[in-house]
Amino acid sequence: MNRVYNFNAGPAVLPLEVLEKAQRELLDFAGTGMSVMEISHRSKEFTKINDEAQDRLRAIMGISADYEVLFLQGGASLQFAMIPMNLAVKELPVDIIVTGAWSKKALKEIKKVSIANIVASSEDKNFSYIPKDNLKFSGDASYVHVTSNNTIFGTQFKSFPSTGSVPLVADMSSDILCCPVDVNRFGAIYAGAQKNIGPSGLVVVILRKDLMERAPESLPTMLQYRTHAPEKSLYNTPPTFGIYMVNLVFEWVQKQGGLESMAKNNQKKAQMIYDAIDSSSVYTSPVAKEDRSNMNVVFRVNNDEALEKNFVERATQKGLIGLKGHRSVGGIRASIYNAHPMEGAQALVSFMKEFESQI
Repeated sequence: MNRVYNFNAGPAVLPLEVLEKAQRELLDFAGTGMSVMEISHRSKEFTKINDEAQDRLRAIMGISADYEVLFLQGGASLQFAMIPMNLAVKELPVDIIVTGAWSKKALKEIKKVSIANIVASSEDKNFSYIPKDNLKFSGDASYVHVTSNNTIFGTQFKSFPSTGSVPLVADMSSDILCCPVDVNRFGAIYAGAQKNIGPSGLVVVILRKDLMERAPESLPTMLQYRTHAPEKSLYNTPPTFGIYMVNLVFEWVQKQGGLESMAKNNQKKAQMIYDAIDSSSVYTSPVAKEDRSNMNVVFRVNNDEALEKNFVERATQKGLIGLKGHRSVGGIRASIYNAHPMEGAQALVSFMKEFESQI
């Protein structure tokens, strides 16, 4: 087996020991004689998996009984619509801070359901920073929406704005579990699994229970959170393999020492690469230093597309996979989520220095 260093933005790297455990259990889960993909979602074996996954996430993030933990389908893109459909109050605006492509997509869906108020936007500088000043909150908004980490542009909220009694809602698809977060500050947190916690096809929703009752009864049954919460996400057949995998990842996070340990490792990996960029004469980061993401490190190579193409090709030959920047912005992007090993960041830095010396 020849494992590479996976820098893809999503679907992304998973812990090797998680993959190995899933491999061992793939044909016969817990002595059932069946794969976990074959057992009934109503069986006692899967009920245990589902309960463990919820309990582990609650323990890792410190989620209180005031919140529901849901495992749903449709990814974060469906949540762009489900959140306003369930949480927007008639005739009240929804506030949003626009910091990249994904928050713009969330904004598009909000506008279909409610009045949208753009509190601030960093589009004026190509989303290279997180707006912190002159935030124009409505004061009476249904909720405030933010995207905690921006995979395409490489920015990340290091702290969240105070919204008073207005619920704060965060799309944490690309940095959930990367560091400790005070869940009690949020009305809702949602995250597609495929970047930092599991395979694609699953979305985690952490929702304050009282907010579920805002949804109109006319909303289609499957689009109401209150449909899924009493059934522990088993109203219909859920993405069973995805839930099984995130349960293994949650177990892995606990074994690594929890979110404090994740934060230290992620900071170390990111700083190693940023130091290589900042000390270089050919690499540059377009992101404001104080807002640089610890999950997605974006940079340019002399702002030269031909040189960047060569960088990606040569890196690929050395087993450094997925470094091409998003098609909308170009450049280089190294996604170094929780499961990306320290050795991968070290290998990238070594290659960066080698490449620089040869151009």
